[in-house]
Amino acid sequence: KELVFDIDMTDYDDVRRCCSAADICSKCWTLMTIAIRILDRALREDFGFHHLLWVYSGRRGVHCWVCDDAARKLSVAARSAVAEYLSLIKGGEETVRKVVLSDPIHPFINHSLSVVERYFCQYAIVEQDILGSKESVDKVLALLPEDILSFPEEKNPMKRWDRLCTLSSIKKGGQYFDKEIMLQYCYPRLDVNVSKGVNHLLKSPFSIHPKTGRISVPIDLKELNTFDPFEVPTISLICEELERPRADEAEDDDVKDKENEQEAGERRRIRDYKRTSLAKYVKVFDRFLEAMARSRKGEMLQKSDLQKDF
Repeated sequence: KELVFDIDMTDYDDVRRCCSAADICSKCWTLMTIAIRILDRALREDFGFHHLLWVYSGRRGVHCWVCDDAARKLSVAARSAVAEYLSLIKGGEETVRKVVLSDPIHPFINHSLSVVERYFCQYAIVEQDILGSKESVDKVLALLPEDILSFPEEKNPMKRWDRLCTLSSIKKGGQYFDKEIMLQYCYPRLDVNVSKGVNHLLKSPFSIHPKTGRISVPIDLKELNTFDPFEVPTISLICEELERPRADEAEDDDVKDKENEQEAGERRRIRDYKRTSLAKYVKVFDRFLEAMARSRKGEMLQKSDLQKDF
């Protein structure tokens, strides 16, 4: 069973102001981009996995399928250990301060912070405006110790944040309050139960979400920053595209005369998806499968060589 990760936008409701529940927008989708950046690096560099497929869920989140042979053979305990290593947000709704850093900061957390820092100001300070109203400011203040509760009087949110960082930059008791705030607002929130279970169901790539009609498509990490969930094709769009007159109808008639019906049907199916909005996503999936096939072939050759040596 593949090692899987499920990241759902509803788990961020306490730190996003633009949407709530199942709703998403371009502003809060940045959280999914951050999550993919952090987890993809960690799974590849910290754990040595190579075959990761990131998939849009079709509505409000993303899934990661780790398909390496070693990952598929992991026990429940091992899957749980990987998920716990990647989990930083601790506590339920009643827990106010969900991130507590110790000194020295773990290298994995430092790597994660370097990703968060690239997006934090634009996402949290500007777009989510977490320092723009009394209610949102109070949430930030609740994460700070009492001796830093005199909030800067700056009206500009960016200057407010800079001033706040200056006040909390002095390490107190081995804690880094500005970094904890950034992580609490932006760090990926994993459903550990999905990752550790081998019988947990997860929506298959290219399935259709029943509420939105959007297709669960693979995400090309080379175009991650420009991925727009609202541009993902729906089943209705695909049906419309397939119903449009085909330029090669006459050619298909000739093919049917020359080949048996099964072969012609197979060729028709191959051409059909290529003339829809799904084509580029299928290409991403094909590249992923080809890489897995090459890796598998290399492993088989290596085993064969070892057997010859003995």
